[in-house]
Parts: sequence; structure tokens; C-alpha cells
Amino acid sequence: MNQETNRRNFLRSLGLITVSALPGAALLSACGKKPTAADTAAAVDSAAIKAAAAPKELFFKISLAEWSLHKTLFDKKLDNLDFPAKAKNDFGVSGVEFVNQFFKDKAKDQAYLTELKKRCTDNDITAVLIMIDGEGGLGDTNKKKRIEAVDNHKKWVDAAKFLGCHSIRVNAHGEGTREEVGKAATDGLRLLSEYGKGAGINVIVENHGGYSSDGGWLSTVIKDTGMANCGTLPDFGNFCLKREKDSCVEEYDRYKGTAEMMPFAKGVSAKTHEFDAAGNCVETDYTKMLQIVKDAGYTGFIGIEYEGSKLSEEEGIRATKALLEKAGAAVS
Repeated sequence: MNQETNRRNFLRSLGLITVSALPGAALLSACGKKPTAADTAAAVDSAAIKAAAAPKELFFKISLAEWSLHKTLFDKKLDNLDFPAKAKNDFGVSGVEFVNQFFKDKAKDQAYLTELKKRCTDNDITAVLIMIDGEGGLGDTNKKKRIEAVDNHKKWVDAAKFLGCHSIRVNAHGEGTREEVGKAATDGLRLLSEYGKGAGINVIVENHGGYSSDGGWLSTVIKDTGMANCGTLPDFGNFCLKREKDSCVEEYDRYKGTAEMMPFAKGVSAKTHEFDAAGNCVETDYTKMLQIVKDAGYTGFIGIEYEGSKLSEEEGIRATKALLEKAGAAVS
């Protein structure tokens, strides 16, 4: 048996081809001609090329975090209302993750929210979640301030429900000892999650610096709330425990932290900064990270969140999407 025959048999064993299904062979048979060995070999090559080129279905869906375009938005070169169309038309994603900073005064503006929802519908885009900042720390050890923070977030729960989101992302920040902030965060998150439960909205916490970037601490806080709609948003790159002069001096293991948070994950954030010549993220092994995500049984959206400086925002978004597709295919 020659090498070419071995190759064809190997491809057939993978289920990639059958001689009867080969387009070239079928065409010749329809014309009343018996396919020659050369005809069949050519058809084998064509079928193999098509099979290899077919994209592998990923175990997750890809969304775009609005923060990836924060420079463009702050410079007024893009409006929040136009974000869904840009996400779909320029980057080919199926979901968007809004950031409340870009429509801070619109949480109760029904006309604005109606238009934003329409923009999502018109572009066949899923509104995944809203990232909430500037509304107070839900782990504030001052009870009065903590309750105020809970109340400040309620309008965003209502806005998320109207837009069709499944979650709002909040911060569990607070000042005090690890135990004091943990107790306060558990209380604040429970109270907000009770409100969110009535609206069918999840309250999810991102590892966002300080205690929250300790996967063990955060997963314990989430578990202690006792609320099924209180969860996490693991961010592949936000594991700095301590900063000094804008530099991280103590970092939690990102793979361990992600694994600890994944049992409670209702979203995942694919953070990137820099890429090597092969298109891989310099800071994070995406194949390893996505394997952790898959092993947890997660099949929802993974949001692109590019924060680098060497590539433009648009180039960084495309590079992150390509990496997610490549690494995702490797573990799917």
C-alpha cells in the first residue's frame, strides 16, 4: 500500500471524507464516467482542505466589553448608543458589556434606555451585562455608606432588566481588615442580590484589586451570601493585591484565582495588554486559562477587554478576539 493510499485511508478514518461524497467523484459519476485514481486523489485533497479550513465551534460565545474602547468614548469619538452597532459591524461579536460611566445619568431615562435597547435589537446583539463603577463600595465597613451603595445600585439593576442583561458587575471594595471587609461585603452583596432576585438579575463581582483579587477571599464572600444570583466575573488579568506608585508589588496567582472563582462565574472577562509575535497574550496563557473555564462547565459569554498601549484599541480588540478563537478551538 503506497503513501497516498495511506493518507486517504487516514482521512477517511477521521470521517472527513468518503469517496462517494467527494464533489469531483460525484460529478464524474453523474456524467457517466468512472473516476480515475487521480480524480479521486484530487477530490480527497479538496475535501481535506475544506475540512481543515472549517472553523471549530467554540464552547463559549464572544462579547465585547465597552471598556476596550474607553479612550475612544472619553474622547467623544464614539457614543454609547453607537456601541452595539460598532461591536457587531466592526468586530463581529454577538454580545456587548456596557460600562455605566458612559451613560451615567441615564439609568432612569426610559427614552434613552428604549433607544439603546433598540440599537441592540436592530444589530442582533445581546446586552450581556452592565459594569457599575462610582456608586459606592458594597464592602464598605461603614454600615450607613454600605446601605447607600446598595441603594445606588438598584437603579442599575432596573436598567439591566429593561435592556435584557443577565447581570450587573459591582465592586466589593472596602477599607479594613480582610475579615472586616469580607463580612461587610457579604452583607452588602446579599442585600443587593435580594433586590436583584426580584428583577431576575445577577449581582456579580469582578476581581478588581485589593481583597477582591484574592480568589479564595472572593469565593468565600460569594458563598457566604447564600444567594444563587450572587456570583463572580473572573477577569484573567486583574489579580494585583497591592500597588505602589502605579506598579503591582504583590499579585495573586491568576490561574488559581480563576479556578477558585469559576464555580460562581456568571461571566468571564478576557483581559489582554500586550501580544507576542505569534499573537499570544504576554501576560496570560490563554489555552491554560480557557481550559480552566471549560473544566468548570462554563458555556456563556467571554468578554474581550483590551487595555494595552502598543496596539490601538481596535487592533487590540481584534487581536484578543483572534486569540480567543485560536485558544478556544484548541480546548473545545
